[in-house]
Amino acid sequence: MSTAARPASARPGGRSARVRDAVHRAVTELVCELGADRVTIPVVASRAGVNPTTVYRRWGTVPALLAEVAAKELDVDAPPPPTGDLRADLAAYAEWDLAHLSRPGGIAFFRAEVAADPDERKAGLRECLRQVTGDLEAILATARENGETGLPSLDRIIDRVVAPLYFRVVFAVPGTDARYARELAEEFLDGRS
Repeated sequence: MSTAARPASARPGGRSARVRDAVHRAVTELVCELGADRVTIPVVASRAGVNPTTVYRRWGTVPALLAEVAAKELDVDAPPPPTGDLRADLAAYAEWDLAHLSRPGGIAFFRAEVAADPDERKAGLRECLRQVTGDLEAILATARENGETGLPSLDRIIDRVVAPLYFRVVFAVPGTDARYARELAEEFLDGRS
């Protein structure tokens, strides 16, 4: 069978998947090396070995590209599965979230998700918030199934546990470590403020 007659599905991964993987890898490397604010589409294209028009056509803007890579990273680096013990699960999630934000390029990707362009900021924030709320809803649902009552609201957890972690990582506040993250979650549950 000639190459022209072969169906697209016969190519394992295909060119499109190879280009996407090369571009994602280039973005991750460049964000770690330069920071998200210095990443440009021509630089990404050069590092990935593709034409800049390919990147412009598929992603359009740097913030859109960064948001896609950040979302992929969240999918790959999933938080620990909930056990039904709210205290343990929320502490483990807070520790994971801090580690995820603190990984090479982590905060740069978050900053890219909340880009300056209002339309791109909305899209990035929606994806980031979708991921966080999905993870926390799973923790709350598992705790509820395990018979826990008097559970805090999702908004309270975001305000009292997640938001302080993001703030402290963005501003590089000293003492923001795994112990701090776990204690933040545990103290919130103890006081439910």
